[in-house]
Amino acid sequence: MSTSSAAAERAAEPSAELRRRADEARGFLPPEEGLALHRAACAVRAEVAGPLLEIGSYCGKSALYLGDAARRTGRVLFCVDHHRGSEENQLGWEWHEPDLVDPAVGLLDTLPHFRRTVQDAGLEDVVVAVVGESATVARWWTPPLALLFIDGGHGEDPAHHDYECWAPLVAPGGRLAIHDVFPDPADGGRPPYEIYGRALASGAFVELEGCGSLRVLQRLDAPLRPTSRPSVR
Repeated sequence: MSTSSAAAERAAEPSAELRRRADEARGFLPPEEGLALHRAACAVRAEVAGPLLEIGSYCGKSALYLGDAARRTGRVLFCVDHHRGSEENQLGWEWHEPDLVDPAVGLLDTLPHFRRTVQDAGLEDVVVAVVGESATVARWWTPPLALLFIDGGHGEDPAHHDYECWAPLVAPGGRLAIHDVFPDPADGGRPPYEIYGRALASGAFVELEGCGSLRVLQRLDAPLRPTSRPSVR
Protein backbone atom coordinates (compact mmCIF):
# COMPACT_ATOMS: atom_id res chain seq x y z
CA MET A 1 0.00 0.00 0.00
CA SER A 2 1.36 3.45 -0.92
CA THR A 3 1.93 6.12 1.72
CA SER A 4 -0.94 8.22 0.33
CA SER A 5 -3.29 5.22 0.29
CA ALA A 6 -2.42 4.34 3.88
CA ALA A 7 -3.01 7.94 4.96
CA ALA A 8 -6.38 8.01 3.19
CA GLU A 9 -7.41 4.76 4.90
CA ARG A 10 -6.47 6.14 8.32
CA ALA A 11 -8.40 9.34 7.61
CA ALA A 12 -11.49 7.29 6.86
CA GLU A 13 -11.39 5.49 10.21
CA PRO A 14 -13.84 6.55 12.90
CA SER A 15 -12.46 8.67 15.71
CA ALA A 16 -11.33 7.17 18.99
CA GLU A 17 -14.39 8.73 20.63
CA LEU A 18 -16.79 7.17 18.14
CA ARG A 19 -15.11 3.81 18.59
CA ARG A 20 -15.39 4.12 22.36
CA ARG A 21 -19.10 4.86 22.11
CA ALA A 22 -19.61 1.94 19.72
CA ASP A 23 -17.75 -0.39 22.08
CA GLU A 24 -19.99 0.70 24.96
CA ALA A 25 -23.26 0.46 23.01
CA ARG A 26 -25.37 -2.63 23.52
CA GLY A 27 -25.32 -5.09 20.69
CA PHE A 28 -23.56 -8.03 19.13
CA LEU A 29 -21.23 -6.54 16.49
CA PRO A 30 -17.53 -7.07 17.35
CA PRO A 31 -15.32 -3.98 16.93
CA GLU A 32 -13.29 -5.43 14.06
CA GLU A 33 -16.49 -6.18 12.14
CA GLY A 34 -17.82 -2.70 12.88
CA LEU A 35 -14.65 -1.20 11.43
CA ALA A 36 -14.94 -3.42 8.35
CA LEU A 37 -18.53 -2.23 7.92
CA HIS A 38 -17.36 1.38 8.24
CA ARG A 39 -14.66 0.81 5.61
CA ALA A 40 -17.17 -0.74 3.23
CA ALA A 41 -19.51 2.23 3.52
CA CYS A 42 -16.73 4.78 3.10
CA ALA A 43 -15.35 2.95 0.04
CA VAL A 44 -18.51 3.27 -2.07
CA ARG A 45 -17.75 5.62 -4.95
CA ALA A 46 -19.32 9.06 -4.76
CA GLU A 47 -21.12 8.57 -8.08
CA VAL A 48 -23.05 5.56 -6.74
CA ALA A 49 -26.52 6.83 -5.94
CA GLY A 50 -28.47 6.41 -2.76
CA PRO A 51 -28.27 6.36 1.03
CA LEU A 52 -27.04 3.67 3.38
CA LEU A 53 -29.65 1.38 4.93
CA GLU A 54 -29.44 -1.22 7.66
CA ILE A 55 -32.02 -3.82 8.60
CA GLY A 56 -31.84 -4.60 12.29
CA SER A 57 -30.54 -1.83 14.54
CA TYR A 58 -31.19 -3.15 18.06
CA CYS A 59 -29.69 -0.52 20.41
CA GLY A 60 -27.62 1.32 17.80
CA LYS A 61 -24.11 -0.19 17.84
CA SER A 62 -23.88 -0.72 14.07
CA ALA A 63 -25.65 2.58 13.43
CA LEU A 64 -22.68 4.41 14.97
CA TYR A 65 -20.22 2.89 12.50
CA LEU A 66 -22.53 3.41 9.53
CA GLY A 67 -23.72 6.82 10.71
CA ASP A 68 -20.15 8.05 10.93
CA ALA A 69 -19.48 6.68 7.44
CA ALA A 70 -22.63 8.41 6.16
CA ARG A 71 -21.47 11.75 7.52
CA ARG A 72 -17.99 11.35 6.02
CA THR A 73 -19.40 10.52 2.58
CA GLY A 74 -22.26 13.02 2.48
CA ARG A 75 -24.97 10.38 2.73
CA VAL A 76 -27.73 9.47 5.19
CA LEU A 77 -28.27 6.20 7.03
CA PHE A 78 -31.79 4.76 7.35
CA CYS A 79 -32.21 2.20 10.14
CA VAL A 80 -35.14 -0.18 9.63
CA ASP A 81 -36.23 -2.06 12.75
CA HIS A 82 -39.53 -2.80 14.51
CA HIS A 83 -37.60 -2.57 17.81
CA ARG A 84 -39.46 -5.51 19.35
CA GLY A 85 -36.43 -7.78 19.12
CA SER A 86 -35.68 -10.74 16.89
CA GLU A 87 -36.67 -14.30 17.73
CA GLU A 88 -33.39 -14.90 19.55
CA ASN A 89 -34.01 -11.86 21.80
CA GLN A 90 -37.30 -13.12 23.18
CA LEU A 91 -37.94 -14.61 26.63
CA GLY A 92 -36.43 -18.05 26.96
CA TRP A 93 -33.84 -17.53 24.21
CA GLU A 94 -30.10 -17.11 24.65
CA TRP A 95 -29.89 -13.42 23.76
CA HIS A 96 -32.82 -12.18 25.84
CA GLU A 97 -32.13 -9.05 27.92
CA PRO A 98 -34.95 -8.60 30.47
CA ASP A 99 -34.30 -4.91 31.14
CA LEU A 100 -35.21 -4.12 27.52
CA VAL A 101 -38.81 -5.23 28.09
CA ASP A 102 -41.37 -2.43 28.35
CA PRO A 103 -43.40 -3.42 31.43
CA ALA A 104 -46.44 -1.51 30.19
CA VAL A 105 -46.90 -3.87 27.24
CA GLY A 106 -44.71 -6.84 28.14
CA LEU A 107 -42.72 -6.56 24.89
CA LEU A 108 -39.15 -5.63 24.08
CA ASP A 109 -38.63 -2.01 23.12
CA THR A 110 -35.12 -1.15 21.98
CA LEU A 111 -36.08 2.15 20.33
CA PRO A 112 -35.35 4.41 23.35
CA HIS A 113 -31.90 2.83 23.70
CA PHE A 114 -31.25 3.22 19.98
CA ARG A 115 -32.24 6.90 20.07
CA ARG A 116 -30.05 7.62 23.06
CA THR A 117 -27.06 5.86 21.50
CA VAL A 118 -27.38 7.89 18.30
CA GLN A 119 -28.03 11.16 20.12
CA ASP A 120 -25.08 10.75 22.48
CA ALA A 121 -22.81 10.18 19.48
CA GLY A 122 -24.07 13.38 17.81
CA LEU A 123 -25.34 11.54 14.73
CA GLU A 124 -29.05 12.42 14.73
CA ASP A 125 -28.63 14.61 11.65
CA VAL A 126 -27.46 11.67 9.50
CA VAL A 127 -29.19 8.67 11.13
CA VAL A 128 -32.92 8.21 10.52
CA ALA A 129 -34.90 5.58 12.45
CA VAL A 130 -37.58 3.84 10.38
CA VAL A 131 -39.76 1.91 12.83
CA GLY A 132 -41.59 -0.95 11.16
CA GLU A 133 -41.38 -4.44 9.71
CA SER A 134 -38.69 -4.76 7.06
CA ALA A 135 -40.99 -6.26 4.42
CA THR A 136 -43.63 -3.57 4.99
CA VAL A 137 -41.12 -0.74 4.58
CA ALA A 138 -39.58 -2.39 1.52
CA ARG A 139 -42.91 -2.43 -0.31
CA TRP A 140 -42.91 1.36 -0.30
CA TRP A 141 -39.20 1.98 -0.80
CA THR A 142 -38.00 3.03 -4.26
CA PRO A 143 -34.59 4.83 -4.08
CA PRO A 144 -31.48 2.78 -4.87
CA LEU A 145 -29.09 2.01 -2.03
CA ALA A 146 -25.37 2.70 -1.87
CA LEU A 147 -25.02 0.14 0.92
CA LEU A 148 -27.40 -2.40 2.43
CA PHE A 149 -26.53 -4.08 5.73
CA ILE A 150 -28.67 -7.12 6.58
CA ASP A 151 -28.60 -7.93 10.29
CA GLY A 152 -32.26 -8.40 11.20
CA GLY A 153 -34.04 -11.56 12.29
CA HIS A 154 -31.96 -14.68 11.73
CA GLY A 155 -34.86 -17.07 11.36
CA GLU A 156 -35.55 -18.53 7.93
CA ASP A 157 -38.44 -16.27 6.90
CA PRO A 158 -37.06 -12.95 8.24
CA ALA A 159 -33.60 -13.43 6.74
CA HIS A 160 -34.78 -14.58 3.32
CA HIS A 161 -37.48 -11.91 3.18
CA ASP A 162 -34.85 -9.25 3.93
CA TYR A 163 -32.70 -10.50 1.06
CA GLU A 164 -35.60 -10.86 -1.36
CA CYS A 165 -37.10 -7.46 -0.57
CA TRP A 166 -33.96 -5.33 -0.33
CA ALA A 167 -31.04 -6.85 -2.27
CA PRO A 168 -32.50 -5.86 -5.69
CA LEU A 169 -32.37 -2.22 -4.56
CA VAL A 170 -28.58 -2.11 -4.15
CA ALA A 171 -27.21 0.17 -6.88
CA PRO A 172 -24.47 -1.05 -9.25
CA GLY A 173 -21.19 -0.35 -7.50
CA GLY A 174 -22.94 -0.39 -4.12
CA ARG A 175 -22.31 -2.78 -1.26
CA LEU A 176 -24.29 -5.59 0.35
CA ALA A 177 -23.09 -6.51 3.84
CA ILE A 178 -24.48 -9.53 5.69
CA HIS A 179 -23.81 -10.29 9.35
CA ASP A 180 -23.57 -13.65 11.14
CA VAL A 181 -22.49 -15.63 8.09
CA PHE A 182 -21.15 -18.94 9.42
CA PRO A 183 -20.00 -21.57 6.88
CA ASP A 184 -19.89 -24.19 9.66
CA PRO A 185 -23.40 -24.92 11.01
CA ALA A 186 -21.86 -25.61 14.43
CA ASP A 187 -20.94 -21.92 14.70
CA GLY A 188 -24.35 -20.36 14.06
CA GLY A 189 -27.70 -20.42 12.31
CA ARG A 190 -27.99 -21.09 8.59
CA PRO A 191 -30.26 -18.35 7.14
CA PRO A 192 -27.62 -15.56 6.99
CA TYR A 193 -25.21 -17.99 5.29
CA GLU A 194 -27.97 -19.05 2.91
CA ILE A 195 -28.76 -15.52 1.78
CA TYR A 196 -25.04 -14.86 1.34
CA GLY A 197 -24.98 -17.89 -0.96
CA ARG A 198 -28.05 -16.67 -2.82
CA ALA A 199 -26.42 -13.29 -3.41
CA LEU A 200 -23.35 -14.90 -4.95
CA ALA A 201 -25.46 -17.33 -6.99
CA SER A 202 -27.55 -14.46 -8.36
CA GLY A 203 -24.69 -13.32 -10.59
CA ALA A 204 -25.24 -9.75 -9.42
CA PHE A 205 -22.78 -9.69 -6.50
CA VAL A 206 -19.09 -10.46 -5.99
CA GLU A 207 -17.44 -10.82 -2.59
CA LEU A 208 -15.02 -8.09 -1.56
CA GLU A 209 -14.17 -8.81 2.06
CA GLY A 210 -14.81 -11.17 4.93
CA CYS A 211 -14.17 -10.19 8.53
CA GLY A 212 -15.28 -12.56 11.27
CA SER A 213 -18.90 -13.35 10.45
CA LEU A 214 -19.34 -10.24 8.29
CA ARG A 215 -19.34 -10.58 4.51
CA VAL A 216 -19.15 -7.57 2.21
CA LEU A 217 -20.18 -7.92 -1.44
CA GLN A 218 -20.31 -5.45 -4.33
CA ARG A 219 -23.24 -5.12 -6.70
CA LEU A 220 -22.24 -5.65 -10.31
CA ASP A 221 -23.87 -3.93 -13.24
CA ALA A 222 -25.77 -7.11 -14.05
CA PRO A 223 -29.31 -8.40 -13.56
CA LEU A 224 -30.04 -10.17 -10.29
CA ARG A 225 -31.03 -13.70 -11.26
CA PRO A 226 -33.82 -15.27 -9.17
CA THR A 227 -32.64 -17.85 -6.68
CA SER A 228 -34.57 -20.15 -4.35
CA ARG A 229 -34.25 -20.87 -0.68
CA PRO A 230 -32.38 -24.08 0.09
CA SER A 231 -34.83 -26.94 0.49
CA VAL A 232 -32.59 -29.00 2.77
CA ARG A 233 -30.92 -27.51 5.85
